[in-house]
Amino acid sequence: MGYEVHITRASDWGESESTPITLDEWLAYVASDPEMLRTDVATNGPEGHQYRNEGLTAWTAYSGHGVDDNIAWFDLFNGRIDVLRPDEEIITKMKAVARALNARVVDDFEEWFD
Repeated sequence: MGYEVHITRASDWGESESTPITLDEWLAYVASDPEMLRTDVATNGPEGHQYRNEGLTAWTAYSGHGVDDNIAWFDLFNGRIDVLRPDEEIITKMKAVARALNARVVDDFEEWFD
């Protein structure tokens, strides 16, 4: 799996379903942000494994977007938005998204990014 950082409203990201970011809220945000592209399907690896989720979105303005097949995926799951192995640029975008959704950014180890 790997290191993840989450956008959540819950005090404990594992409890995000108790104060969820809803699919409707997320899709409204994505529609309002021209840098975000809803895709619903990610294809990874040489075998072309596919991951499907109706809240899956790519941040297309990311400076690494498309370089070596790199995409900054924002994935709505269980009331939170997960991003796998984000760098500082992605975390900065995550903070902006969190502000718009009245949420916060936290990593797997409960370290908050303010």
